[in-house]
Amino acid sequence: MAAKVLFVGGTGIISSACSPRALEHGHDLYLFNRGRSLRPSPADAVLVPGDIHANPQVLQEVIDEHHIDVVVNWIAFHPDDVRRDIELLRGRVGQYIFISSASAYQKPVPSLPITEATPLGNPYWEYSRNKQRCEEILMEAYQREGFPVTVVRPSHTYDRTLLPFSQGYTILRRMLAGKPVIVHGDGTSLWVLTHHRDFARAFVELLGNPAAIGEAYHITSDEVLTWNRIYSVVAESAGVELRSVHIASEAISRYDADWGASLLGDKAHSVMFDNSKIREVASEFKAEVPFEEGVQEIVAWYEQNEGLYEANPDFDALQDRIINDLGRPS
Repeated sequence: MAAKVLFVGGTGIISSACSPRALEHGHDLYLFNRGRSLRPSPADAVLVPGDIHANPQVLQEVIDEHHIDVVVNWIAFHPDDVRRDIELLRGRVGQYIFISSASAYQKPVPSLPITEATPLGNPYWEYSRNKQRCEEILMEAYQREGFPVTVVRPSHTYDRTLLPFSQGYTILRRMLAGKPVIVHGDGTSLWVLTHHRDFARAFVELLGNPAAIGEAYHITSDEVLTWNRIYSVVAESAGVELRSVHIASEAISRYDADWGASLLGDKAHSVMFDNSKIREVASEFKAEVPFEEGVQEIVAWYEQNEGLYEANPDFDALQDRIINDLGRPS
């Protein structure tokens, strides 16, 4: 059933594929954002300029004026963000979709494949703990007062602008220059990368769906790759030979706490996902873009838009320092 849907955001890495998909499904789409993204808004979407952090009351005014049915907040990262949304939206919308993260699942992962029943709890990464707390606040509001929340947990979803590494463009530049790059651990841990168009195919089935209220879903590809393979695929697509150096994630963390948190709290752990639950509401969902295909879009994008990006000299130097101290290219 078509609905009036408002995206807070809507032009980000994941949402930029969901916006046109929602329109294709007949929804009326409103985008509430600052209009600063390099990703264009769909021509048929209604643009509502604004900053929810600076002027949250504007969101309430837009919802009341246009009789919005569904609000999706793509940029809620802190518990205060969802507390604000509950206050703004209480009694005003039929569904609120919170974009969480699969990194909020317990680390180390207790068993594979990960299902929505896998416990949450990430002691390593504050980003993930904040997403978990947001979920808890929203589900408490659902249990207490019927606040109509649906939780969605993406896992490393990418578009043509995003390489799957910390400071990704810097890593690509190192590869192109023939320099060695760090691969965390021994590179054999398993990982899942999901193209944003694949994510969108399933996500739009949740919009205005009463069966999704009070539920949490992850949406991921079923393709599982080692990190060694991920780095190799990027190098192959760039037409260069991979020179990799394997460094333990714990050692990387001692050099850079933020990079280490993203590894120890997420990428250093093997993952694979059971997507049975999302297929209960999106029966035809199947991820169609393998990473070998998706990475070609990424490399082509960087080649065509090289002027938009600069390698991070500090991260480049950090790679050199760690490699010099701890490892040799393999």
